[in-house]
Amino acid sequence: MNTTSLMAMAERFLGALKHCQLLRMRVAHADADGMTLVLPWSPHIVGNPQTGAVHGGALSTLMDTTCGMATLCALPRFEVCPTLDLRIDFMHPAQQGKDIFAHAHCYRVTRDVIFTRGSAYQDDPARPVCQVVGTFMRLGQDVRGGLGFGARLKEDDA
Repeated sequence: MNTTSLMAMAERFLGALKHCQLLRMRVAHADADGMTLVLPWSPHIVGNPQTGAVHGGALSTLMDTTCGMATLCALPRFEVCPTLDLRIDFMHPAQQGKDIFAHAHCYRVTRDVIFTRGSAYQDDPARPVCQVVGTFMRLGQDVRGGLGFGARLKEDDA
């Protein structure tokens, strides 16, 4: 799959996830090396009002979504791949007023499971806010998400 069609599929995928829309997440980059998403800072994602630190749930959503969408980069065609396991190590609080970038890639693809890893950062990728490893189950190309989810993603994937 070329980078242009991968980006288009990634944007459709993200657009189909209501919670990601509410968080205003967007696709920054997608290619064979992985997926990069952005979580814009806003007062709505603050977990500690005294420091302005971002809520761990918003970071968990960002990391699960980024790792899950990294499967798009590793597979030749779209497959529904639900999360089996996700481990997030929070390294330090995300700072108030700064967008958060998350990058994930697939490091192993088997017949049944895809293994991912990634990190989130604000200013410097070498100083991650959190790191993640995740596994995702391959359900195959014939499985569809609810309400035509898979069909919407496959529109331009011919």
